[in-house]
Amino acid sequence: MKQSQLSLKGLEVFRVAAQSGSVQITADRTGLSISTVSHHLRNLETQLGVDLLDHARRPMVVTAEGLIFLRYVEEALGLLDKAQVEVRAAAPHGLNQLRFAMIEDFENDIGPEITRMLAKALPHCRFTHHTRVSHEILDLLRNRDLDLGIATQPQFALPGVEEIPLLRDPFVLAVPATQSRSAEDIITGQSGLPFLRYSRSQIIGGMVEAQLTRLRLKLDTTFELDSTASIMALIAQGDGWAITTPSNYVRAKRFHGQVRLLPFPRKEFARTVSVFIAEAQAEGIARLISAAMRSLMSTHAIGPAIEAYPWLKDRFRLIPDEVVTPKS
Repeated sequence: MKQSQLSLKGLEVFRVAAQSGSVQITADRTGLSISTVSHHLRNLETQLGVDLLDHARRPMVVTAEGLIFLRYVEEALGLLDKAQVEVRAAAPHGLNQLRFAMIEDFENDIGPEITRMLAKALPHCRFTHHTRVSHEILDLLRNRDLDLGIATQPQFALPGVEEIPLLRDPFVLAVPATQSRSAEDIITGQSGLPFLRYSRSQIIGGMVEAQLTRLRLKLDTTFELDSTASIMALIAQGDGWAITTPSNYVRAKRFHGQVRLLPFPRKEFARTVSVFIAEAQAEGIARLISAAMRSLMSTHAIGPAIEAYPWLKDRFRLIPDEVVTPKS
């Protein structure tokens, strides 16, 4: 059997370059120099004998051959991430219990994958997995009722809880597919559609409210809802519009034909989805969960969203890996 000469680092660089469209951004995210990034991309294209990226365009665009190759690269790197979790977490030192929670935003595709992975990787560990909204997860972490959590970053850091930021999830408008008004018309109340608001008790709802206040936009509220599924269902029926995020849209697959996304027309804002670590002994497994989440988010959330809405490129993206240590 002929062994592949493709470089793993080259594949990783290509995936980031395909997502970002920029050699500079790829260098920043991978920690490599611009010349090293270019070297990896040239070598990969030379070995395959095809152009994977249109280097003459700014931002760079993935070619037809590159799109085919990218699907397999994401699948292969995802399998490697899973392998790392299963091998390196098979016997984490001192970890005999793991209490883990994830926001419901990822419960459809990503949540089951992470649960299966952890159950297989930790056969001798007592493992509990909860699905909650972000502020409930953060309360449980604060009270040390959880070891790990994946949630929306709060306004203020949690004392004694470390954070690994994963995803920049920008706020966008979700409108009925039949709606022809501009985003500016919609946000200023000229569409005739009611504004469907996330509950202000949730972090995501509070962030939307704060931005509207900063922009001095006062929107009448007919509905205030906790559930993204309910919001998307109402939009799909033509009964309103919402300020939401691409990850929430991707999750509502059955409504994609009836719901359309528009860029937020005023000053852009975004939420950050992070892994939070409340117990020091869970840091090793948190790193592995972080790697797996990045791969799964790229495959199940970022890729489909950018394919449907190319203007999300560079707005909806993974965040370079680093731990944020809380201030004492």
